[in-house]
This record gives sequence, C-alpha cells and structure tokens, in this order.
Amino acid sequence: MAGPGPAVAETPPAPAHPGCEHCPDDALDDAELISARAALTQGRWQSARSLLLHTGDDWDRRGHRVTVLAREPYAIAWAREWLLAEPGSAGAATLYALTLVRRALRGKGEPERAREACAGAAALAPADPTPWLGLLLLARYLGTGEETRRLFAEVCRRHPEHHHAHHLMAARIAETETRGTYELCAFAERAAAEAPADSPLAVLPVVAYTERHRVLAATGRAPADPAAAGHWTEPSALGALGAAFDWWLEWGIEEHPRRYVDLNHLAHATFGAGRYAEAAALFQRIGRHVTPAPWSYPDRDPCEAFRAARERTLGG
Repeated sequence: MAGPGPAVAETPPAPAHPGCEHCPDDALDDAELISARAALTQGRWQSARSLLLHTGDDWDRRGHRVTVLAREPYAIAWAREWLLAEPGSAGAATLYALTLVRRALRGKGEPERAREACAGAAALAPADPTPWLGLLLLARYLGTGEETRRLFAEVCRRHPEHHHAHHLMAARIAETETRGTYELCAFAERAAAEAPADSPLAVLPVVAYTERHRVLAATGRAPADPAAAGHWTEPSALGALGAAFDWWLEWGIEEHPRRYVDLNHLAHATFGAGRYAEAAALFQRIGRHVTPAPWSYPDRDPCEAFRAARERTLGG
C-alpha cells in the first residue's frame, strides 16, 4: 500500500449559502446533539457531558456525537475545562482527544499530542471504540497502511460494524490501492456480507465505488461527472448499487445516527446511473439533510451539486 496523502481536514467545511435549506450540517437530524453543540459554543460543557452519558454504549452514535462536538471552534477549551473538573471522566477525555485530532488534521496541532490524548482516553474506557476512531482518523491521513489497518482492527474489535470506521477505511484504500479496485471491492463486499442483515454496511460497496471514482477524477483519470465517466454503467458497480437500493427498500435505515450519509451516497449513485425514479425516492427521504460526501466529489460545492441533482430529478 502506498504512503499516506497530505494532512487535510476529515471533511472540508461546506460553504455557507444564506437562506439555503440544503447546506450540510454534520449533526444531521440529531436534535439532542444540536442542542448540546449550541451549549458547548457558549461554554456550557455540562450539556455535552449529559449527552454522552445518556448515549452510553451506542457506539456508532457516540462516535458521531463526539466527532461533531469536536469540530466546534471552541470545543477544545471547554473540553479542557470539563477534564479539569472531572479528571477521570472518559467522556471529557475522549472529547478533548478528538478536538486535538481535529486540530492536527487541520495542521494546527501536533499529531503526537493527539495520539497521546486518544491513548489516555482509551485507557479510561477500554470498551469504547471512539478514542480508537480518533487514532484511525489521524492514521487515515497521516499514518502508514499498516498503522491504519491495525487501528481499524482495534475499532472493530470493540464494535465490528462501526460505520464511520468502515467509511474511513474505504476512502483510504481507494486512495492507496495501485492495482485496480480488487482490495477496495473485496473489503467492502466482505464487510457487507459479514454484517447482520439489517446493518447499513450493506451500502458500503456503493461507498467504495464512489470513493474510487473520486480518486480517479481527482487524478485526471476520469471525468468529474460520474455519468460522463460511465462509472455506474459498469456491471459490478450496477450490481452493487442495485443490491444496496434493494436493501434500503427492505430494511430502511431509520434509526442509525449516520443514516443520511448512506442515503446521500445512494441518491448520488442512483442519480449518476440515470435511475431517476429511485433517486427521487431517496431525495424525498433525505429532505434537507445533505452530507458533504459524496456531493463534494471530486472538488465541488456540495450544496450546489445536491441542489442541481435534486432539481433535475424532482423537477424543482
């Protein structure tokens, strides 16, 4: 596996369009998270404490909530204050560690300091995959292939179906695989096959094909438009897309905290494949909960890309 790419933020900040209902919010539809985030910006870290306490061992939800809270500009100061007030708090240590990860990925902090903080948080909560998710976020951009695989395994040892971790790994493999897409497809298909029938990892093969197109377009090996590239006309890609859409029809993903990430991937893919009836159903379900990935791929304004695809599909 090739070496890692440059340090960049995990997800580029979405541009703001005043009055636009489709601008991404990484909190998605989590009202409790949105409330705790607003309180955190005002220095009231007790709301974040209560939120994480009540999240318990819902690991996908915990990871989602901590990573969103950690993106707030002043989260590091208030997480540090919380940690000073409760030095043994796993929640405080994890949030503080993820704020350091965020700063390191933006080139504003030392990666080693972030790694140490994640390790400290992991020691306070051995069963929690979230500190390991922080380490995986660092490795996804700054680590070696071996380190990335090791940390992914640590996350999955604690939560085998960890949604965010699988998406990070798919993106990393897409960027570093040099001989076609065998490893990427095998990884995604194996994860989907081994997960329970109702697991949203059923959508991971679609995510993998989307990540592959992102890399090809970013390096000039394919047109930026998946339709122009014929990306979704390949039999294997169409098969993955059909299976994922059928899974959504049967199981839905109504309770998962990151379900809109999958819905946006499915809408993006069905639109790119010209399957407008299916895309229309997905756009209706998404509503205003747009996610930067994959609409920002390879280098687009996600709000405008989503709006254009939605208007073409729904007619306005």
